[in-house]
Amino acid sequence: MNILSVLQSPVVSEKSNGQRDKFNKYTFNVALAANKLEIAKAIELAYDVKVKSVSTTITRGKVRRRGNFISQPAKYKKATVALMPDQKIPIFDDN
Repeated sequence: MNILSVLQSPVVSEKSNGQRDKFNKYTFNVALAANKLEIAKAIELAYDVKVKSVSTTITRGKVRRRGNFISQPAKYKKATVALMPDQKIPIFDDN
């Protein structure tokens, strides 16, 4: 897998912002086929930071029903990346 095709988008939510501020952890949507080593390499290459650890979770789409029509969004993978204490990713800075 191409290292740059691993990262899909950053996750910006109240929970991810709290983790970023308190624990120096950043959350990204990543490719389903990506493993933790590929995610760490992609983050280090794209943002020039040192990764401490990576945790991943695969979330299935919630089944929704509207009348007789039933749909289910595709599953996706999120990665929470902990950086070394002196590292930051500049795109998340509010300043």
